[in-house]
Amino acid sequence: MATVQLKNVNKCFGTTEVIPDISLEIPHGSFTVFVGPSGCGKSTLLRIVAGLEDVTRGRVDIDGKDVTFARPTERGIAMVFQSYALYPHMSVAQNIGFALKMAKVPPATIKERVKSAASILQLDELLDRKPGELSGGQRQRVAIGRAIVREPKVFLFDEPLSNLDAALRTQMRVELAQLHRRLGATMVYVTHDQVEAMTLADQIVVLNKGKIEQVGSPMELYQHPRTLFVAGFIGSPRMNLVSGAAARAFNANTVGIRPEHLDITNEGGAWRGDVLIAERLGSDTYLHIDVPDIGRIIARSPGDAAYAAGRSVGVNLRESCLHRFDEQGISL
Repeated sequence: MATVQLKNVNKCFGTTEVIPDISLEIPHGSFTVFVGPSGCGKSTLLRIVAGLEDVTRGRVDIDGKDVTFARPTERGIAMVFQSYALYPHMSVAQNIGFALKMAKVPPATIKERVKSAASILQLDELLDRKPGELSGGQRQRVAIGRAIVREPKVFLFDEPLSNLDAALRTQMRVELAQLHRRLGATMVYVTHDQVEAMTLADQIVVLNKGKIEQVGSPMELYQHPRTLFVAGFIGSPRMNLVSGAAARAFNANTVGIRPEHLDITNEGGAWRGDVLIAERLGSDTYLHIDVPDIGRIIARSPGDAAYAAGRSVGVNLRESCLHRFDEQGISL
């Protein structure tokens, strides 16, 4: 385990500046997730930590050591990529132990580490199989096993679940969380999926156009977003953001309210509108409501709520849960 520190890191590709200036500490033993839309700089930042991209300016420390100009193999890191990149002609055991073999680690040590990693990842019965005989989730576990056997100070994950279907992504999220608890290792994880970030991280770094918008725990970002960007990005469905006269009534340029903090009523209501669609998800129903002069908002109701498209409903806001933002999009 190790602390990772980025100190005034800047990255340019030619004349294009993709990371203006970032300083960040990734605590020892944490599961830190970089999250943001495509092009926000999260993968570039991860590759800088890995040593796969050089910094234009700034410094990278791992475990208190300056590794800014160190090769990836000298940094004490192991990286799991979006692509499994397994050797199809090798067995699972050979794939997991390949990096150790290339490093001329004694065969007995390789066998011991491969066996230990396979046990952690529930691959014991699959060690003699080839990658073509495995499911997507099993292949991803092999790729993670290849990182585990190297016993790194820091694990780096670059969107490792994006090639899996929805059910497997959910399963692998649970397995990664369990793996982190079991190993107690420092893990840095990149994703564009804020659900992955919320469910895996103990620290989330929200990035936007190469800049850090906010750093904090999942619930801190959810309950206390500091900017409009974070308010609109974190949460599924997203926070309702309203401007104009409706916001000025609350002495703000923009107000935000989450779907679960809106109450639906048949009569009256602070706002009134027509249900456009009712998304029934079992335990919850999400109502998309068109409110005149405000626009479309989303409200959460019980799964058996008897609201159908075209119905007029009232909407009441829980003002204690309201978020207010100024003209610059900063929380008031």
